[in-house]
Amino acid sequence: MNKLRDITVLLTAAGSPSSPGLVQCLKCNGERNVRIIGVDMSTDPTIKQLVDEVYLVPAVSAYDYIDALLEICKKEKVDILIPGISQELPQLQTRRTEFEQIGTLVSVSSGEGLLIANDKIKLYQFMQENGFSIPNFRTAKNIDEFINACREIGYPNKPICVKMRDGSGSRGIRLIDPKKSRFDIFMNEKPNSFFTTYEDMLSILKETENMPELMVMDYLPGKEYSVDLLADNGKVLYMVGRESNVIVASIPQTATLTPNEKAYEISRKIVETLKLDGNIDLDFKFDENGLPQLMEINPRLAATLSVIAAGGVNLLYLRVKQLLHEKLPYLDVQYGVKLRRRYHELFCDEQGNPVTIG
Repeated sequence: MNKLRDITVLLTAAGSPSSPGLVQCLKCNGERNVRIIGVDMSTDPTIKQLVDEVYLVPAVSAYDYIDALLEICKKEKVDILIPGISQELPQLQTRRTEFEQIGTLVSVSSGEGLLIANDKIKLYQFMQENGFSIPNFRTAKNIDEFINACREIGYPNKPICVKMRDGSGSRGIRLIDPKKSRFDIFMNEKPNSFFTTYEDMLSILKETENMPELMVMDYLPGKEYSVDLLADNGKVLYMVGRESNVIVASIPQTATLTPNEKAYEISRKIVETLKLDGNIDLDFKFDENGLPQLMEINPRLAATLSVIAAGGVNLLYLRVKQLLHEKLPYLDVQYGVKLRRRYHELFCDEQGNPVTIG
């Protein structure tokens, strides 16, 4: 018998590789039934096997994307909308009231802090102005500025990192190491490597007349580390760190829950300063001195929240309870819990009906 009322939750980007784990976080909550509506721009029929209902929606960049979400929320009587794409957050924030008018709560931060956290350049400029320790960086809006930025950061005497200001999912990021030739990259780097050459990067940027604004920054040689947390208007309610041991296309394939007090301290301070709310993911890399440096913030749920839930802190479901103004429990983290992703196949026929082996 359920202690709490049943609810309906809408997940955007339901066709992403991380969806099975996120769905499990919502379904395996131990308190209530959660009906999940998945939306995606993909027509992949296997998504139907992950969620209770699935809808095809326009791309996030389309003019009618938010309108489509509103119609689905109204039709399905959605209690909570949980976004999974950084690009949709500003639109959802702007039109949050329209969702509330039909009874749907939207999991998105309020205020200017969201827009700062969601933009890599604005974030670094904000951190610089507020006394946070950050890697050396420059911005570039054209080829000449890019060349000058590379020199000012230290190329060709040391490796550098190039990033788009609003890239996500490994898009728009490259590493340039003067010690790695094209032959070295071809022979020794895997196809999903971020490494490229300075010459190739220039060639790529010259192919467009409207170069996007880029960040050029210090290359940090250490491991990647993330802090996932739940915040209440700047106050951290729960916080768990994880070391990403193997990463493919920005999604950890192996990860270990590991505390890091310095990263926790930075996370608390930046979340408090920006007054962020809800599920927040902060990505770090360790510098040559072994200190964590904040690389970027994803002011939304992360792809790897399932390992946090396995460690005793189900941040996604806790966000649901927070939005519903339910009492939040005290929880201990089981550090040392590891994640190892393996392939899990879903099959369907030409009509999209599920197919099983045997």
